[in-house]
Parts: sequence; C-alpha cells; structure tokens
Amino acid sequence: MPSQISTSFLDRTMNQLKRVWHDLSVDRQNAGSLQLSTELDESDTEQLLEWMNSCLTNSGGEVAARQRAAQLGENYLALSSEGRKRFLLLLSKHYDVDNGAIETAIETWQHADSEHRAKARIKLREALDPPRQKLLTQFTELPEGVKFLVDMRAELLSLKKELPELAPLEADLKRLLVNWFDIGLLQLEQISWQSSAQLLEKLIAYEAVHAIQSWDDLKNRLDSDRRCFAFFHPNMPDEPLIFVEVALVQGLADNVQNLLDEDAPILDLNEADTAIFYSISNAQKGLGGISFGNFLIKRVVGELQHDFPALKQFSTLSPIPGFQRWLNKQTEAQLSELPGGKRWLQIAEPRLPQEWHLDDELAEKRKEPLLQLAAHYLSNEKRKGKTALDPVTHFHLSNGAEIAQLNWLADSSANGLKQSAGLMVNYLYDLPHIETRSQDYSAQGNIAQSAKIKALCKI
Repeated sequence: MPSQISTSFLDRTMNQLKRVWHDLSVDRQNAGSLQLSTELDESDTEQLLEWMNSCLTNSGGEVAARQRAAQLGENYLALSSEGRKRFLLLLSKHYDVDNGAIETAIETWQHADSEHRAKARIKLREALDPPRQKLLTQFTELPEGVKFLVDMRAELLSLKKELPELAPLEADLKRLLVNWFDIGLLQLEQISWQSSAQLLEKLIAYEAVHAIQSWDDLKNRLDSDRRCFAFFHPNMPDEPLIFVEVALVQGLADNVQNLLDEDAPILDLNEADTAIFYSISNAQKGLGGISFGNFLIKRVVGELQHDFPALKQFSTLSPIPGFQRWLNKQTEAQLSELPGGKRWLQIAEPRLPQEWHLDDELAEKRKEPLLQLAAHYLSNEKRKGKTALDPVTHFHLSNGAEIAQLNWLADSSANGLKQSAGLMVNYLYDLPHIETRSQDYSAQGNIAQSAKIKALCKI
C-alpha cells in the first residue's frame, strides 16, 4: 500500500507540473518552440544549446524568457532517464565557468590599487559564477520551480558516483538551495488526521524509518497521544521538507512495535511525562546535506513544552543503522579487544541464525555481548577519529543529546534485525545541557553517555 501511494502521488505531482508549465508556454509566438526527443538524441543537441543560450540572453523580454524557461522545464520532464542524464551533462559541460576569465580576473584583482580593488573583487566574484547558475535561477520564477530544482538535485546526487563530471553542477545547485532554504524562511506546522489527503499521502510515502503500513496505522500515529510536525518552505507549501513523529508516553519507550501497536490503549495526556521522537524523516532527497533536523527538534520541543508543561523528558527511540555492518567487518583479533567481543566469538557460526530472536535461549546467550558491542560502537567508533561513525548517533550528538539507554529486541522487524540485531537506542535531550553537549561534541568529539552506557563499555 505505501509504495502504491508513493507512485500515485508522485505521478500526479509530475503531471501537475507538466500541465502548469505547458500552460505557461502555450503562447509561443515570442518564445518559439522547443521539441526534444525523449532520449535527447545527438540531433537535439544544437537545438537545446541554442535554446539555453536564448534563456541566458533574455532576448524578447521577460515574458518570452519565462515562456522559454517553462518550455525547457517541460521538455526536461518529458525526457527518459537517459535523456535527462544527457541533458545534465550538456548543462554541466557547456555552461561551466570560464577558467581563462577567472585567471584574468584574479590577476586584475592582485594588481589593482586600493581605488580599484573593490571593483576588481566584484568582477572576480562574477567570473566565479558559472552561466548555468542564472539558468537554474530562472526556474524559481515558475510555479513549482523550486520543487523542480530540488528534484533535479536528487537526480544529480544519484548520478554523481557514476558520472563524477556532474559534481560541479550538483555543488552549484546545492549552493543555490542552501540560500533558498535558510532556516529563517521555514514554517513549522503540525500534521493531523484533519490535514489534506494529499499531505497525508506524502507522509506515508516519505516515511523513511518505520514504514506506514495502512491508513489505520497512519491514523494511530496521529491520535491524541501522538504528534507529527513538519517544516515547510513558502515556495513548496504542499511539500514537507522534514518531519518528526512523536509519542507522548510515561518513561523511556523501549520497543517500537509496542509504541506503534494500533490496539494499545490511548494514554491519558495528563499522565504523559515523556515525549519520544521515534521517527525523523527527510522528505526531499534533493535537500540531502542541507540540515534542518537540529532546528526541527528544538522547535518541536518548544511547542510540546508550551502545550504540555508536565513533560519532563525529551528522548528518541532510534535505530542503529550501521551496527551490523560495522560488526561484520571486525576481525577476530579486533573483536577480542572490545567489550563483549570475546563472548561474541564464543558463539558458534552462524552467530545470528534464522529467527534466533524467537528462541529465548538463543536470544539470551547473545544479549549481553551484543549490548556491549553496540555500546562501544555508539560511544567509541568514530569517522576519521572525530565524529560518531553511526549517522543517527552523529545527528543526535550534534544536537546536544546523550546516549542514554540501549534497548534489547526493540525492533523485531526484518529491517531492525538486519541492521542492528533488533537493538534500538534512546538519545536523551536533557534541556539544560543541550547547548554545552552540542558544543563539546562539535569542538572536541566528546560523546555524552549515561552511567548505563558507560558500564556496558567496560571490558
């Protein structure tokens, strides 16, 4: 069901964009007409480059320029995946910076006297902006144009490894998006069961941590003891950028299946003392690397404190996506030096046989060594000796959280067992210490841990 919804609304979004831009470009008397084959054959190259050049020169006035940009976008959307790849390669190759102009501008700036230095600096800055920046910016003047560019960057990110020559184009587009998606422009909104059906469909499609299985599942996640908040941008009012799902509970939640149980009784909100952030999902792949999550958590904590003054704790119930991958890479010599490693090596292969978690005896034998190894992984394994190796850990530590509690068999889904042997972790946001912990982690790599986690890390 979720994949069907995802496909249907994405198709509708694409078709709506095509219709809007087609209507804009319908009067083509001044702008001319662009017709590309879906594969963008070589015979189309000259026509496409001429069209892009005309977009850059603004010939015919602003109205004609807008119509040309709309036609260019309409044609891009009609291309096949191979055609879009060729389009992006042309845009990258033919509209890059002029290295000769940059060298000249640098030399002029270096030799300029104090009277002319400021002007030379402006010229250098202009030389460093590739012509494609202006072309990309033209799309923002069209309805849904910002969303179009976000999706274009998503495609560039997926192609960059295969085609590294697209990296400068992706970097240019990211720079534009960073400016357009400044946190000061974002709007925090609560999503409820009364929100539009289109928005609820997108919530289902974009959920990246715990898949929403049905409309009943979604309704349960939006019940009276649940909250969902999202950031929106004024130029993408119908598209959530990132959203967080929150459960209002008593104490630290330690099992996600229990937390999402549709048959569980609804908690009296007067009894809730803890807000559990159990899913944070980036909804736009094209905004990858542009962080909103830290601002989202702080804003949501403020909203919840205002609405529910009795809340004492703010915590996550988070996956550990890199644990099993890391564990499988460790040699016997490495494991023997780690907390829980020797006991783990004493377990016969396969150490995690099929459905091991359903056998109490098998599970109990694995519990202590896995908890110790996971505590070490979260607390001590770092990327380049600086930041936490696990991406979710890094995210929450950057925001000032403490690694508070490991939870045994907290996610018994197929994905939970595969990525972390069913383990989940609570990251605790202790409000008086958030800023200090965030600074200590960012500046010195210090990782805040509870006494429970420190005890598990001892060999």
